[in-house]
Amino acid sequence: MLATQRLPAPSLAIRGGHVVLPGEVRRLDIGIEGGRIVELDLPLRASYPHELDATGLHALPGAIDTQVHFREPGLEWKEDLATGSEAAAAGGVTTFFEMPNTRPPTTTPEAFDDKLLRASGRCRVDYAFFVGATPDNADTLGQFEKRRGFAGIKVFMGSSTGSLLVPDDASLRRVLAAGRCRVAVHAEDEPRLQALAASVAVSRPHDHALRRDEECARRAVQRLLDLAAETLRPVHILHVTSAAEVDLLRTHPARRLATAEVTPQHLLLAAPDCYDRLGARAVMNPPIRDESHRVALWQGLRDGVLTCIGTDHAPHTLEEKALGYPGCPSGMPGVQTLLPLLLNEVAGGRVSLEDIALWTAQRPAQVFQIVGKGGLLPGLDADIALCDLSLQRTVTADLLRSRCGWSPWEGESLQGWPRITIVRGHVVWRDDAPVGDPIGEPVRCADAVPILGR
Repeated sequence: MLATQRLPAPSLAIRGGHVVLPGEVRRLDIGIEGGRIVELDLPLRASYPHELDATGLHALPGAIDTQVHFREPGLEWKEDLATGSEAAAAGGVTTFFEMPNTRPPTTTPEAFDDKLLRASGRCRVDYAFFVGATPDNADTLGQFEKRRGFAGIKVFMGSSTGSLLVPDDASLRRVLAAGRCRVAVHAEDEPRLQALAASVAVSRPHDHALRRDEECARRAVQRLLDLAAETLRPVHILHVTSAAEVDLLRTHPARRLATAEVTPQHLLLAAPDCYDRLGARAVMNPPIRDESHRVALWQGLRDGVLTCIGTDHAPHTLEEKALGYPGCPSGMPGVQTLLPLLLNEVAGGRVSLEDIALWTAQRPAQVFQIVGKGGLLPGLDADIALCDLSLQRTVTADLLRSRCGWSPWEGESLQGWPRITIVRGHVVWRDDAPVGDPIGEPVRCADAVPILGR
């Protein structure tokens, strides 16, 4: 078992801010001891040797991004754990779950341990790593459960970026039968992907949604939910993109075994405009679709069919994106802009602060049963994003901490930005700069997850 060193957290009072709680926002002070929230009160009953003035700021629970690609090992020219976690801290994300399609992929105990070693002492926020499923390791995946820093099992039903693939129902059934934790799935139907690749002519980024169409997503989700019902294994469907998937998740007999997430880009961008403006930078898997799908995704998120928001932060260099379609890699960065984009929606009156806390903290913690995370309540870790709702900034390259150095939101003026990020009582980011040494630690997730009814 790999050891981690826990640094003593300061005894800290955060005074003068408004605290976003489940279902309400209240003017409260926050008392922190030993890295955890111990009281919410005005005034605080105890005295604290350290104080932070949060007047004019709103305290949101630190966001949990359950889908990032920080590219280490093997692809560090795009991103690594240090730069990716800096981008997370700069954006008020206090925990990330990193994906296994690196080089080599994270499919063995040795590769998993290597990632934990690489992260130790280099990450500014807390973390966990997914293990990739393959036909070769399908029967032994349960061995990772109960490991600190283990996020869960990741399945690629359709080919995307990297070599991981579980395309057939027999192999997928074996994966679902091995273990108890919720299985996260990239749900695209590989046989249809191959058929479309052979039959659909492409010449520009706008064609990407034709090569990976709505039916490709619908078929994969149907297959997955059928197998979840058969095996009684909880599943989590990543980056839902289409109205058909939302309808299936709303009506399928296995819907109570399934949770699902959506990305900010699929909520806020639509074809063909995004391809007109961004070209190959808008290419990702699964693709951004037209406005009717965007509307369905928002409705699914608001009524609980879609459970949470994750960014699918997938950085590639501008040089790689400039290769043009279809030669460019799929994916775009997003971990740093998760909260600013949603806070901008608050400024526009389209969502509430309580919605953001639910979608980016409470529900992710519930889906993966992350110990000590998910909200601003006594007994939970003091993971906090102190945000200025009046601060208006334009997204520019010099603000971005990801190594890839670009964002699909460059040039957009957003109102509402994190100013201070706190992880387990430690201030790790303040006013566009890191604070202190990296103190991120691996989180622990329960090995069995509840069925989240809706």
